[in-house]
Amino acid sequence: MPKFTLVAGARPNFMKIAPIIHALQKAKKTNPSLQYRLVHTGQHYDKKMSGDFFDQLNIPKPDANLGGGGGTQAEQTASIMVAFEKELMENPCDLVLVVGDVTSTLACSITAKKLNIDVAHVEGGIRSGDLTMPEEINRMVTDSITDHFFTTSEIANNNLRKLGFREEQVHFVGNTMIDTLKAQMPRFRPPEGDVFDGLKKKEYFVMTMHRPANVDQEQQLKAMLDAILEGTQGLPIVFPVHPRTAKILSNLGLDASNLHLCEPLGYLEFNYLVRNAKAVITDSGGITEEASVMNVPCITLRDNTERAETIHLGTNELVGTDPSKLKPYLDKVMAGEWKEYQGIPMWDGKTAERIVEILLSKY
Repeated sequence: MPKFTLVAGARPNFMKIAPIIHALQKAKKTNPSLQYRLVHTGQHYDKKMSGDFFDQLNIPKPDANLGGGGGTQAEQTASIMVAFEKELMENPCDLVLVVGDVTSTLACSITAKKLNIDVAHVEGGIRSGDLTMPEEINRMVTDSITDHFFTTSEIANNNLRKLGFREEQVHFVGNTMIDTLKAQMPRFRPPEGDVFDGLKKKEYFVMTMHRPANVDQEQQLKAMLDAILEGTQGLPIVFPVHPRTAKILSNLGLDASNLHLCEPLGYLEFNYLVRNAKAVITDSGGITEEASVMNVPCITLRDNTERAETIHLGTNELVGTDPSKLKPYLDKVMAGEWKEYQGIPMWDGKTAERIVEILLSKY
């Protein structure tokens, strides 16, 4: 009678875990003894993650919310570990499944292993090589104590082999983010609001920026936005922006009628915009995956990436954080000369089914 505990802490985690829940629900019909719990650590909370977010992804509300949000990285990690230890002692399980690279992933994997519970890491093995990123530390520590790795690429597999993990621990299954994308694509819908009225297909850009290297320094942000505004030649730029970044932007005194700021969007609305955009400009990892599969040009404002397959086989280009490097890439987008999506192995929408099949063969 296998018992699994699934952990999610931030909004992207739920996109990765939703298809696994759907696959478990399906498996339970033929294996009624299968039990699982969904635990939300509470690391991130916003209104888009309350009712409508779970409805959009068609996943049940979590069985527990640990309320671990707020505070410094150390305070958040400690808060989640204390609450998750109590959760596991009250609801014992055979395996804890964590996804991605957020603080919750680190905290819950350590807590599980100290209670002698197996850990499975979905998206294990990916590396940026950048230890200034908290996510990279989370990945490294989580992988060091993981029992089963569910990987997205051969690059991740090789990273784990170099670290000495056994072949039977490494399961190349694909990308559950793409499971969600493919399942939800027919339901994508245009966002409502004046900001979006009049946008024409393939005649606007979508931009996201949240990394401190890009948004915390006012002059760096201004220089980057100036380069983007110049290179996009007056086409609309839709920028869903977090309140912290909005405050910094307000200090810059930008005068650009084609830069449309809006609040963060729901999953279905945001990906509708991406699918129909001329290109995406971002410093996110996950968006590079989604844009690639939707064959939308993607410009990444980072000096490194943990998702190199989106560059080799996808539509992503790593431009860096120097605004002066941006122009040739935007010129290529404007000229319609961007590379096409080549197809990334196993990113076929069936990753979660493979994960659950492997789990049930092991427990």
